Amino acid sequence: MVTGGSVRRALRESTAALAALSAVTWAPGAVGTASAADGAADLTKVPRYTTAPDATPVKGRASAADAPEIGRGTYTDAIERGEQKYYTVPLDARSTAYFSVVAAPPPGTKVEDHADRLKISVQDVDGTRCDREADPAFRGDGTAYPIADSATRGVDGANSPCRNAGAYYLVVTREGPATSGPQAWPIEITHLSEPGLKGTAPTTPADGGPSATPPPPASGAKRTARGGSGFHTAGAVGTGLWKDRIRPGESRFYRVPVDWGQRLNLSAELPNAATGTAEGIAKALGVTAYNPARGVIDDDTFVFYDGRPAASKLFTAPVAYGNRFAVSDDVRAMRVAGWYYLEVTLHPAAARYFPRGADLMLRVDVRGPARPGPGYAGPAGDFSVTPGDHETAGNGLSGEQAGGGNLRTLGYAGIATGAVLLAVLGGWTLLARRTAAPAVGPALSPQAHAAEPTRSGPRAPGAPHGRPERR
Repeated sequence: MVTGGSVRRALRESTAALAALSAVTWAPGAVGTASAADGAADLTKVPRYTTAPDATPVKGRASAADAPEIGRGTYTDAIERGEQKYYTVPLDARSTAYFSVVAAPPPGTKVEDHADRLKISVQDVDGTRCDREADPAFRGDGTAYPIADSATRGVDGANSPCRNAGAYYLVVTREGPATSGPQAWPIEITHLSEPGLKGTAPTTPADGGPSATPPPPASGAKRTARGGSGFHTAGAVGTGLWKDRIRPGESRFYRVPVDWGQRLNLSAELPNAATGTAEGIAKALGVTAYNPARGVIDDDTFVFYDGRPAASKLFTAPVAYGNRFAVSDDVRAMRVAGWYYLEVTLHPAAARYFPRGADLMLRVDVRGPARPGPGYAGPAGDFSVTPGDHETAGNGLSGEQAGGGNLRTLGYAGIATGAVLLAVLGGWTLLARRTAAPAVGPALSPQAHAAEPTRSGPRAPGAPHGRPERR
């Protein structure tokens, strides 16, 4: 017989289980401060790269014949030094496909600048490369941080080698010397699709305008930025002054909405140190900028620091569809509207100046009025800027607050678990009312023990230019 006591006991056990689930979902990543004992950062406490929570594990193959198929979305894998992996991708003849790959060795992994790198390409079944090979590499004086770039299959132009529908391969290769770290690198693969145009594609790159970098915002209220530990959790920022904290050895991600015709002017700054030292750091602070497809715009912006204020600056070309036909990689990357990403990295050796972390100032300026897009034949999705995006950026929302990351995961898990719990309680209550002895009293109602509402945010809406091509 089900009694009121058994219902209450089961309720307590189920509520405890739900609380345990919430605690696991909300558990934060490793955080901590740098250790100043020997002037080196405690990299075991630096947050690692955060992948999208809905990413699908996949295992690329050394042979194209065994390559797993991947569609639109995000995937995770790992790659060893010297390894080459194939993935099969079915593509149509109407849209441009972007395949970004992020390599995220843990902080403290031994890497060598320029030598440790990825090579990313899209090829047809004959082995013909569809576009230039992307080759992100480390450039931070031995600092291990997330590196990324994207490879493209375009359909613009009658001479495009891969414009036909059919099967293609994403090919990812890891290169590096035997003296670098031997462990496998986790990688995150994202496949995005840009719709074709209604008419003829513009082929003229945007006019770059002034070659000199204009000054970013000099005054204004300083707002709090909430940098994330990956593209998915990147904190939103808009035009203005933003302040955050960064640990030695850490990389923090931010995103800025940049529309057609607009360009991004940015300065990331370290303050003066409270205590100085004679030995400076050659590449202390760097900003790597990415377009909405996570293609690199500029990744060679690390600057020297010796205890005096220092700034890493970036000034892009205007966003234009025709930029994809430009010669310079920096201009080619400014090819779509949407969320542009900023990855700010602080060298571990900065712990000698900032043992408990440093204040980071971002001066952000999205310059120029927004212009009409090129006229897509379908929804632009990730390659557009909405009023909601501007609101998100103006409020400086983190990835979790904007609907991504652990917060959204908790929302889904909490809703699902709460629904199951209430359904079970409802069944117990009905059974208890039918079978309980009179002395027990009325059964407890589900309303009396409704689960605490789940906290979940709304789902998010979707170096001057002209630098010579990287070899």
